[in-house]
Amino acid sequence: MFADLDNELFPAGVTRCSLSKFLLWLAFIGLFFLWGLYAAYVILSNGLGMSNLDNYFGFGLWITFDLAVIALGAGAFFTGLIRYIIRIDELVKIINLTVIIGFICYSGAMLVLTLDIGQPLRAWFGYWHPNVHSMLTEVIFCITCYCIVLIIEYIPLILEQKQINSVPFLHHLAHNMHVIMPLFAGLGAFLSTFHQGSLGGMYGVMFGRPYAFREGFFIWPWTFFLFILSAVASGPAFTVLVCTFMEKLSGRKLVSFKIKSLMCKIAGSMLCIYMVFKILDTWAWANGFLPSVGMTFDQMFFEVIYGKWLMFVELILCGVVPAIMLITPAIRNTPALLYIAAGLDCIGIIVNRYVFTVQTLAMPVLPFDKWFTYAPNWTEIASSGMIVAYGFIVLSLSYRYLPVFPEEVKLNK
Repeated sequence: MFADLDNELFPAGVTRCSLSKFLLWLAFIGLFFLWGLYAAYVILSNGLGMSNLDNYFGFGLWITFDLAVIALGAGAFFTGLIRYIIRIDELVKIINLTVIIGFICYSGAMLVLTLDIGQPLRAWFGYWHPNVHSMLTEVIFCITCYCIVLIIEYIPLILEQKQINSVPFLHHLAHNMHVIMPLFAGLGAFLSTFHQGSLGGMYGVMFGRPYAFREGFFIWPWTFFLFILSAVASGPAFTVLVCTFMEKLSGRKLVSFKIKSLMCKIAGSMLCIYMVFKILDTWAWANGFLPSVGMTFDQMFFEVIYGKWLMFVELILCGVVPAIMLITPAIRNTPALLYIAAGLDCIGIIVNRYVFTVQTLAMPVLPFDKWFTYAPNWTEIASSGMIVAYGFIVLSLSYRYLPVFPEEVKLNK
């Protein structure tokens, strides 16, 4: 009986695995979610002392994770911008997935921040008593507003579920929301651009942290613009990887390779622009700023854990290499090479967020200081894993019951 009811909820014309297999999959993911939920309980009930964060490392795995998923979720606002505003209509075949990924990434980031602020009952202070001199004030308002925009963009997809859409009022509501979606795409692009930039600007204005501090343009350090470029360079590539993973898991073709190639061409073009400015920024920082404050390039690195190899991985292996691969048609049109390049692109952005978050704080800034090292403990790892599991659950339910992929029926005939 339950299996028959489950089948009635599927999008028209598609097939899905049996209900028992789906519930087994959810149970497997649920184990990670429950483990993380227990870790979150430990943190919220006993305080941040249960983590490996301290007075020296106020930022750690949670903020690295937060910044990484926000950057990777940028495929939502950037794809929405070029779909609805620039009018690249082919992207309609993948736009639903980008919205879901964006919603997961941004709502997940806010859940992580709930743990990281230490006293979540006072989270409203950031809205009611904002520090107008802090870039984080802009971040907290923009990320909250954009998360609301993503919820609004997600609602029409829910309303298009077969049974829900059979209700005339909800059917017309979904249609009318689609009509005004370009407005929300533009609003989302505005909000996301500024909070992506302000996250980078936050590091760039830390004049007491020479690894992160940058000169800039008017009030904005160069990191403001670099974080925006890196996000739009990785978001579309991450969407392609998620789509491909879903195809492997479901055994069904969901999006044509032509659309994936187009998404990666866009990502590769933006990655090329980003790498030009990132390399120029790194050169100016190493040869201009550091000598001006009496420091050397070698002082920015420490042994293996914070070694120069991280910069090589970020700039060359996961920067220049995937940029060249993604803009080269012969390579981009080879599936295996495209997925490798997209993966390297995403890894490079994660490494960038890691070094700006952790290595910046690990470096000594006073004569009597020494290098400190940080490693997350089980509560930080488990609670971060909870957010990943949450993403899997939302994505699984959305794929099973909502019309996420317009081409699915045609591609699997």
